[in-house]
Amino acid sequence: MQLHALLSHLAFALALAALSAGIVRLMIAFPILDHPNARSAHVRPTPRGGGLGVVLAFIAGMLALFQLADFARIAEPQFLGVIVAAVVIAGIALLDDIRSLPARLRLAAQVGAALVAVGSGLVVSRLALPWIGVTDLGWVGVVLTLVWIVGCTNAVNFMDGLDGLVGGTLLLAAAALALIAGLQGGWFVYAAALFLAAGFAGFLPFNLHPARIFMGDVGSQFAGFVFAVLAVAASRFDGQQVSFLIVPLLLFGLLFDAGFTLARRALMRERLAEGHRTHLYQLAQRSGVPVRVVAALHWGFTLLHAGLALVFLAMSPGMKPLVVVPALAVQLLWLAYVVRRMRRAGLGWR
Repeated sequence: MQLHALLSHLAFALALAALSAGIVRLMIAFPILDHPNARSAHVRPTPRGGGLGVVLAFIAGMLALFQLADFARIAEPQFLGVIVAAVVIAGIALLDDIRSLPARLRLAAQVGAALVAVGSGLVVSRLALPWIGVTDLGWVGVVLTLVWIVGCTNAVNFMDGLDGLVGGTLLLAAAALALIAGLQGGWFVYAAALFLAAGFAGFLPFNLHPARIFMGDVGSQFAGFVFAVLAVAASRFDGQQVSFLIVPLLLFGLLFDAGFTLARRALMRERLAEGHRTHLYQLAQRSGVPVRVVAALHWGFTLLHAGLALVFLAMSPGMKPLVVVPALAVQLLWLAYVVRRMRRAGLGWR
């Protein structure tokens, strides 16, 4: 990429960040208040829905991309419907921020959007497995893709419960994905990730502890869906589609916490649809770890994962899945640390 092109992209990203910040300011001035309850980390009513700035910045970027960028035409048949589906998710999530909607309606919107993505041809059809080689997934690939999209959408949403944690994580993950996509020549993924990073750059200053506004479902569900779709799009970076693992690797800190918590609650026969305060990040904060420290640790996880993703690019296809091993090791150390803090503070898993 030429220097002047890179500078023009950064200038456009700054403009999108300013747009996002402006929308966030409006959401603070005309707030949808989030009143604290027994499960909340905040103690006073705080505006929510700041993720609308991320959504509108992303949409503005996409409109410009499809109007002006020649390389976007390559992806238009596949992605146009998917972007519309993402906007529908954001719209329903915004309504949920304004007034609580049934969980079934939210899930139905997510499944419908995932079906649009799969129907557009965004399916992981093969993977390179360690010591096995390239494996065609067949119909399993369709199921895997659907589960991944819905799961990632909800995982990001579930993790958005502490000032700056998810906003900062997604900003870093999007920036890293833009860099990796640029290196791989995946220009549509590069642009989409850059627009997401710009949106979060405009939002994050208002979400740092003590937060002036929360992202809300409109931002977290939208971002989770878009990241999930970009993971499938990134799988086209190589013939084995193993590059699908790039986005899960970048988001590994969020996915591990959400997945561990879901599995633990299922094993303890808890009602999974009920609200709770037993994610690892919540238990860390409740045990006395400052909010800023918990958020900063997750940002550090993302930077580590970004470094692993760059190493991933140089690995042989069959060995690439093993890049998650050091990421998993770090998360297991984090789990052990949180458990130790819980015991000292007299906290249980419920």
